[in-house]
Amino acid sequence: MGALDLMVRQGKALYVGLSNYQPKEAKKAFKILNDLGTPCLIHQPNYNLFNRWIEDGLLDLLGDSGVGAICFSPLAQGMLTAKYITGLPKDSRAVKDSPFLNTSQVLEMLPKIKGLNEIAKNRNQTLAQMAISWILKEDRITSVLIGASKTSQILDSVKAIENIVFSKEELANINVILE
Repeated sequence: MGALDLMVRQGKALYVGLSNYQPKEAKKAFKILNDLGTPCLIHQPNYNLFNRWIEDGLLDLLGDSGVGAICFSPLAQGMLTAKYITGLPKDSRAVKDSPFLNTSQVLEMLPKIKGLNEIAKNRNQTLAQMAISWILKEDRITSVLIGASKTSQILDSVKAIENIVFSKEELANINVILE
């Protein structure tokens, strides 16, 4: 935290942000930075429908501390898109067994992916749009980082903001699928 503070004081950075700190460590870091006079402005957690760890205290801490959240991997390495619904494309990350995603992970999650896709269809959204909307429904989330490789993916993702309201029934159905 001292190094981050020093970078701001030297003009090498304008602001301080952290990534993937657990609530206990984040709270300690925020206090140190505040005491130094360089408050943390943003926390960048990995967060999506399949990876909800920040709901176990971090979101509350961010809200209470006035620190924004800019989530990455909202589409779970592409699993929360229509890409894998009909099978494993030969050029996909999962088939290449990347360090971030492999075939067994996709196959294990496929029933959940298909169930979530049905909810998305009923919302008149693509699965990717719904996955992003689901994150943005939370007031304590500042923004979402999308990892698009094509212009069409960006255009599709941006449409997520057209419907970020979920009914209680939709949220309950999502939670049932994810159990």
